[in-house]
Amino acid sequence: MGIYLNPGNDSFWEAVGSQIYVDKTGLIACTNELINTEQKYACVSRPRRFGKSMALKMLAAYYSCGCDSRELFAGRKIEKEKSFAKYLNKYDVILLNMQQFLIESKNQEITEYLEQEVLEELREEYGEYLAKQGIGLAAALRKIYIKTKKKFIFLIDEWDCVMRERQEMETMQRQYLDFLRNLLKDQVYVALAYMTGILPVKKYGQHSALNMFWEYSMTNQYIFEEYTGFTEDEVKELCQRFGMDFGKTSAWYDGYMFRKFRHVYNPRSVVAAMSFRDFSSYWTSTETYDALKIYMDMNFDGLRSGIVQMLGGVGVRVNTLSFQNDMHSFRTKDDVFTLLIHLGYLAYDLKKEEAFIPNKEIVREFENAMSTGGWEEVMSVLEASEKLLLDTLACNGEQVARGLDVAHREAASILAYNDENALSCAIGLAYYSARKDYRIVRELPTGHGFADVVFLPLPHTGKPALVVELKYGQSAKAAIQQIKDRRYPQVLEGYVGEILLVGINYDKNKAGKPHSCVIEKLEMHPTEG
Repeated sequence: MGIYLNPGNDSFWEAVGSQIYVDKTGLIACTNELINTEQKYACVSRPRRFGKSMALKMLAAYYSCGCDSRELFAGRKIEKEKSFAKYLNKYDVILLNMQQFLIESKNQEITEYLEQEVLEELREEYGEYLAKQGIGLAAALRKIYIKTKKKFIFLIDEWDCVMRERQEMETMQRQYLDFLRNLLKDQVYVALAYMTGILPVKKYGQHSALNMFWEYSMTNQYIFEEYTGFTEDEVKELCQRFGMDFGKTSAWYDGYMFRKFRHVYNPRSVVAAMSFRDFSSYWTSTETYDALKIYMDMNFDGLRSGIVQMLGGVGVRVNTLSFQNDMHSFRTKDDVFTLLIHLGYLAYDLKKEEAFIPNKEIVREFENAMSTGGWEEVMSVLEASEKLLLDTLACNGEQVARGLDVAHREAASILAYNDENALSCAIGLAYYSARKDYRIVRELPTGHGFADVVFLPLPHTGKPALVVELKYGQSAKAAIQQIKDRRYPQVLEGYVGEILLVGINYDKNKAGKPHSCVIEKLEMHPTEG
């Protein structure tokens, strides 16, 4: 076993022996399907601390020759798959951590240093076929294949670190991409190339050197959805095991979604919360908020208003196809939002083609970024949201209307009122502080239509539920009547306790006091709903 060639299974033994280990070995069944096919090139991009390196440790332990991993995978999900025994410890694996090579190469070219290190191990194993000095890595692997017919599995971590950390060094980037293309593309010795990073590979200007890769990214993970983070069932099991509240865990760390798996949790944060028995910002604490603020403050039309809409709980439609897959070639707000999706600061609903802020942990990061200046109007609205919620819980409709008037004036420079959807966004922003005690659901199906906004109290908060109906250019009383006529409260099946019906109207013709609000109480008993 070596560092790069057949690294063995020691690292994965450490992972499965940890206090918290979630079985993601089903991923191996997916990669087994790709071996020696036209789909054998997979670039799986995810945000930092989303288990990319863990997946490579697992794949290395499973495929590497020179070790026996049968006991390691005993009882795991992959053991039940038909392909388990077929590929178990049957391949030469080359594991490359590009971040390591970038750091250690210093004044040397990263690719030159990489070849030097890997060739040294190859010569130890296959020296009889590599007598010629000065041979490159790709040529050496071809010679080994010709003599032995052995194919290799390439596992590449942090593939994009050169693009992220050497953003302006285009010559270095091109040389690096050419190296990877020559090493992997159309080479007979490649059985599988599984590459991970934060960014996809599709476009870097005109230099699409790695166009043989199939992309699995945060905009669409395809077959790897289940292995991108923790699923809802996995988190429920952890909450039960560690005595943690599942509702709070969801509010803090849920929010990422794909086609099939609509609730994907940040794995780093869930593990930390369970380990420390406390809810906090664990994932975002590994990087300063300046990293987010740089992109929030970019001068693209619609960028600031889009962020405000997402803070208000409304998704923003994003065209993810124009993104150049780097961290500096931005042309529109959509490019910035797409990067934030890949970085994990935004989630993406593929069905709606909308981006949104996924959870409380990320919301706090946006708050931190805004608090240092340039977002004073929005911060003023957020700071006033606690009083607005208290006035609502006190059924003081007049004070709520005044608070909404103030919030409208503060945010008017960024967010325009022009329809009920814009009003819904503004209301979400005005009730921002409610997130700590409520799960906010928009367009909740009721069987008789959709309730505009429903505030569902988190367990043990002692707060009433809120059913909010919004009208634009009508009346608050009409909003209340619609809630009653369409029996929206009945959708809260099983809910027992007080519900506040909140009708809000915005009339642009009433200068100074455009909002009106009516609030009524309703008591739900066990026999109702």
